Amino acid sequence: MTFARCIATVLAATLLAVSASQAQTRPGTVRLLTGSFDPAIPTIESVTGHAPGADISTPAETLRWFAALSAAAPDRVVVTPYAKSWEGRDLVTVAISSPENIARIDEIKANMAKLASGSLSVDERRRLISSTPAVVWLAYGVHGDEISSTDAAIALSYKLVAARDDADVATILRNTVIVIDPMQNPDGRNRFVNAYNAARGLSPIGDRYSAEHDQPWPGGRYNHYLFDMNRDWFALTQPETIGRVRTFLSWRPIASVDAHEMGGDESYFFPPVAQPINPNVTKQQLDLQTLIGRNNAQAFDDDGFDYFNRDTYDLFYPGYGDNWPTLNGAISFTYEQGGPSGLRYDRRDGTTLTYYDAVLRHFVATFTTAKTVSINKLQFLTSYADYRAQAVADGRKARDRYFVIDLNVHRWQAEDLARTLAQQDITVTQASPGANLCGRTYPSGALVIDSAQPNRALLETLLSPTTPLDETFMAEQERRRSEGLPHQLYDVTAWSLPLMDGLSLATCASAATGHAIDPDAPISAPPNDGDASFGFAVPWTDAGQARLVFAALESGLSGRSLDLPFTSNGRTFARGTVVFAASHNPPDMRTRLRELARQTGAELVPMSTSWVEDGSNFGSDEAHTLKQPRIAIAWDEGVEPTSAGATRFILERRFGAPVAPIRTGTLTDADLSRYDVLILPEGHYNDTLGLKGAAALRDFVDNGGVLVGLGSAMRYLSTPLTGLSSLRRERAFIDPDVKAADKSDDKKETVPGTRLASTADLAAAEKDRDAAPDVLPGALGWTVADPYSWLSAGYDRAVVPVGGSDIYAPLNAADGVTALRFAAADKLLASGYLWKENRLQLALKPYATLEQKGKGLIIGFTQSPTTRAYVRGLDLLVANAVLLGPAHTE
Repeated sequence: MTFARCIATVLAATLLAVSASQAQTRPGTVRLLTGSFDPAIPTIESVTGHAPGADISTPAETLRWFAALSAAAPDRVVVTPYAKSWEGRDLVTVAISSPENIARIDEIKANMAKLASGSLSVDERRRLISSTPAVVWLAYGVHGDEISSTDAAIALSYKLVAARDDADVATILRNTVIVIDPMQNPDGRNRFVNAYNAARGLSPIGDRYSAEHDQPWPGGRYNHYLFDMNRDWFALTQPETIGRVRTFLSWRPIASVDAHEMGGDESYFFPPVAQPINPNVTKQQLDLQTLIGRNNAQAFDDDGFDYFNRDTYDLFYPGYGDNWPTLNGAISFTYEQGGPSGLRYDRRDGTTLTYYDAVLRHFVATFTTAKTVSINKLQFLTSYADYRAQAVADGRKARDRYFVIDLNVHRWQAEDLARTLAQQDITVTQASPGANLCGRTYPSGALVIDSAQPNRALLETLLSPTTPLDETFMAEQERRRSEGLPHQLYDVTAWSLPLMDGLSLATCASAATGHAIDPDAPISAPPNDGDASFGFAVPWTDAGQARLVFAALESGLSGRSLDLPFTSNGRTFARGTVVFAASHNPPDMRTRLRELARQTGAELVPMSTSWVEDGSNFGSDEAHTLKQPRIAIAWDEGVEPTSAGATRFILERRFGAPVAPIRTGTLTDADLSRYDVLILPEGHYNDTLGLKGAAALRDFVDNGGVLVGLGSAMRYLSTPLTGLSSLRRERAFIDPDVKAADKSDDKKETVPGTRLASTADLAAAEKDRDAAPDVLPGALGWTVADPYSWLSAGYDRAVVPVGGSDIYAPLNAADGVTALRFAAADKLLASGYLWKENRLQLALKPYATLEQKGKGLIIGFTQSPTTRAYVRGLDLLVANAVLLGPAHTE
């Protein structure tokens, strides 16, 4: 069957159940989907079992298709695995080009690397640009339940390889190498397809409330660990993202598409983008975005497709699948198709969106993108090469050219950040101990990042304390708030990696550099070969130290955590330090601990004696025996998936601590005595747990368990009816001198008369005294630690993510301890943007609290420390809760 007949078959099948009045018109489909096709190339239907757009291809069918395509046309198609998902599924790229280009693919990649270097002369750049095809990256389906794009990738690949006598395809294959990433999230897609197929009946149902369109928790959007991987490009927490970034950098694409879906009632989005735009994005990049947008618009006009742009989807946060490539110099795009979430979807306007419709539009947009770049190859390649060269030149002139990170502050955390940056092709060098940099001496050495690099925009965005928002845009947001309208910020406003890792950063115009950090090199442990007659101390300074302690406990060793500082052999150890005594451990303890320190890169300090010159010692009441905690986490309905996933990921993959997920529907029946710690991730538990659940949680805590509430979970725990936390959430502050309506009058037939002299009086009268504070889009804030609480061990202060509208009143000292509180109003904002009213009300309020209940503890975080698992400076705080917590119960 030819490709054209396949499409015709799909069209007929999908319209059978849709009346002519409901179906959307498709007047121009002939333009792209007809023609002559090579019979030597298998049809999509012969490989997957269905024509393109007729059904949702499974992950297995998708990989089978690309394997068959490569086998049929090895001179034009190269399939390369680049990662494995957590569940063991392959992620692949599919390179498609002319036989001549495929034959010299290594040369093309080498040429792109040279153009990306920013170090070529103008003549060398021109020569390479004229002889090198442009690399175009087309990525599909990073959210597993945004299903249509992967089938569009399948259809596009067939068009590019099988079409005969097609001038557009010939130009694309001659002037570009198309790199397709057809399925960025195979685990999430598999989850969606299984749920959808389980709900299917005799024929597809378009009712949005039918089971076909109502995914069971957690839905297919996320990967195995429930991460939104369209936020993970710079954090690099997940194997799918790590492999994708490595492969992207090996190709150096000059144009990049990230194809998504949005709500089924929407049409189609392609750039130009909405505000705000990251200030490190150049005008030339935006102009080329517009060029692609105009060509997409023409293609959509030809086919009678609706679309929109300059609305909703911005270009500010650097972790998007469009902005991270943009900050590397590419011209990148988010494409959003209204999602049918199945084979058909009844829209509110009376039309029906079919799966075919969605596949076709993504097909048209991505084909048009490839075509536009191929026609304008020289312009796109020149833009890319010039961008990278200009970045180096701008960096050399910058007054803050060098970023310097002190290795004496959270050394392991700094070393970990260096590798995360190096994975993104940011050169990080290490200066030796005693180096003099930026006007000061660094006794332990430092990391030095020279911003005169081709991807300067990316490193500036990731390392600078803040990335400024457009003032005009933010003034408009404040106006909207004043009129009761929602703000237009799509994502968070802050992400500075040194701040989120709790590091000390300086900048200056000149600095000496050292040897470059290898992204794959393990972190080296400091020397630990001294006299360990008594044992070892593990300073409690960062996540690397906690990783060592978790590993030691898992191996069967026994350690004690000290709640107060102590001085031994002239060195002062802060509270939280864990001591492993030889007398309390097996004879091979020293060998095992040194090996674990080598594996983790953590600091292990030999102790020749138990004698301390000052502070608590090993045998005091301040020393608490640790054990490997048995951890459970609430799972399923009511739980916010990304919070549950990130929390579980940190504990399991960073600390090696297994976590048992218990569904909220069965948590009240579970034997919680099997666990030392129970975590409630962010979520809404009033309906899923209710009063019965609260009784089970009280029993767990009363009997010695540690209950940890994260972010919005504290709403449930602090509700008086649950009888759990004594925290109470605040309403929005209203000046008591401002007169507002008295809600006690609501039940009366008449209310007292008033006289309003101004619109200000009217606004006050309309003010809801029960309203919550305004919702924050997301910033970074400073907190201050209680110097005596074990829960804040390892911290004097900490940067934490701040978002939403929850602000809690101070915890009464009779009810518990506030281990970390927000800083004063004038010092609270660390990075990003906070509404003034929220900043003033949030100041000095609790962030992390500790309440003794019965034999156990309730630990509350009023904002979650595990958000996206990218605030790595808070990983130690998570360890405090789950590892030190059980040691402090009765």
